[in-house]
Amino acid sequence: MAVSLEQPVSDFQAQATSGQQVALSALKGQQVVLYFYPKDSTPGCTTEGQGFRDQYTQFQAANTLIFGISRDSLKAHENFKAKQQFPFELISDGDEALCQLFAVIKLKKLYGKEYLGIERSTFLLDTAGVLRQEWRGVKVPGHVDAVLAAAQALQQG
Repeated sequence: MAVSLEQPVSDFQAQATSGQQVALSALKGQQVVLYFYPKDSTPGCTTEGQGFRDQYTQFQAANTLIFGISRDSLKAHENFKAKQQFPFELISDGDEALCQLFAVIKLKKLYGKEYLGIERSTFLLDTAGVLRQEWRGVKVPGHVDAVLAAAQALQQG
C-alpha cells in the first residue's frame, strides 16, 4: 500500500552507500527527507543532489536527515556520491520496493518512446515517521529551498 499524507510510513530496510543498512524505525527522533530521482550522474539529478549537499548544514540544524533514492546500483551510487561530495547517503532501490511504497514509478516518454521510470519526488517525514509533506513531479530549480523551509517549519512545530 502506498504512503498517505498525515499517516505513518511503513518501516523499511534498504541498502545505502558507505555500507549502511537504513531502517526507518532506527531513524525515529529525526525528521527524514527521502528524495527519489531518476538516474545517477544525469544533469537534473546532479543539480538536485548538489542543492541538498549545499544546504546540508541547514538541514542538520533542523534535525533532518537526507537520503537520495534511485534504482541505480550501490557501485554507481558510491561513484556519484564521491564525485559530487555528497555528505548524505544514497539508497539503492534496485528491486523498486521503496519506489512502490511511495508510488513514484510512472509512465514516461523520451524521444517518443514510453517507459516506466522514477518521477522526481520528495517526501518529508516527521520525527515519528509520519509523512507530513510530499512533492511529486518535482522541477529542480528552487525545490531544495522549499523542502528546507518545510523541514524548518516542521521542526519548530
